[in-house]
Amino acid sequence: MSLALIKKALRSHASLARRKSNKWFFKTGSGQYGWGDKFIGASVPDIRKVARQFNELSFFDIKKLLWSKIHEERFCALLILVHKFQTGKRQDKKQIYNFYLKNINCVNNWDLVDLSASKIMGEYLLNRSKQERKILYIFARSKNIWLRRIAIISTYAFLRQNDFTGTFKIAKILLRDEHDLIHKAVGWMLREIGKRDQQAEENFLKTHYRIMPRTMLRYAIERFPETKRKSYLVTK
Repeated sequence: MSLALIKKALRSHASLARRKSNKWFFKTGSGQYGWGDKFIGASVPDIRKVARQFNELSFFDIKKLLWSKIHEERFCALLILVHKFQTGKRQDKKQIYNFYLKNINCVNNWDLVDLSASKIMGEYLLNRSKQERKILYIFARSKNIWLRRIAIISTYAFLRQNDFTGTFKIAKILLRDEHDLIHKAVGWMLREIGKRDQQAEENFLKTHYRIMPRTMLRYAIERFPETKRKSYLVTK
C-alpha cells in the first residue's frame, strides 16, 4: 500500500460541484474558521470506501496523509486511525492515542473532530486516572477552537457509559465560549445526556441555562416536550 495509491483513489471520486459546495459549507472564506482548507470534492461515503481499502496503511503514511492540505485526505487518515484503534490491542491503543496527540493540529475542522475525538481520545481516557484526563480540561481552556471542541466531544465516550461528570465539568468551562461551533458541540453533548437521564440534564440546565448562548440551549433542549422547551427559551 502506498500514499500515492490512496490519493489517487480519493481523487477518482472527486466532484467539482461538491468541492465548491464544501468550500462554502466548511467556511473556507477569509477570516472564517475553515480558512485555507482545500477540498477535492469526494463524498464521505466514498472516503469511507477508500479508507476500508487502505486500513493497513502504515503510521508513516498516515502521518503524511494527516498533514495534507486536502481535507478529504485528513478525513481518510483519521478514519484509518480510528479503525486501527478500534481493532487494536491495548498496547496498540496507547500508541495510537499518543500518535493522535502528536498530530492533533491536523484535526482542524469540526467534522474531523467529531469523527475522531470520542473514538480515540475519549475511548482511551475512559478508564484512565483523573490525572490522565486532565488533558481534556487543558484543551477546554485552550485558545484553539478545535482543541476546545475535542475536549467536549471526547466526553461522548464517557456519557455513553452513563458517566456524565466530565461532560458537565467541561460544559461549565465552555458556557461563555464565543464560538458557535462550541455552542453546538456543548448543546449536543448535553442533549445526549438527556437521552439517557433527562433529570441529570435538567439539573445542570436549571443552574446554567440563563447564561448559556441561545444556540447551546436550543441544541440541549431539542428533544424536550414543546411546552418545556418553550419555558426554557421564554425565561432565558
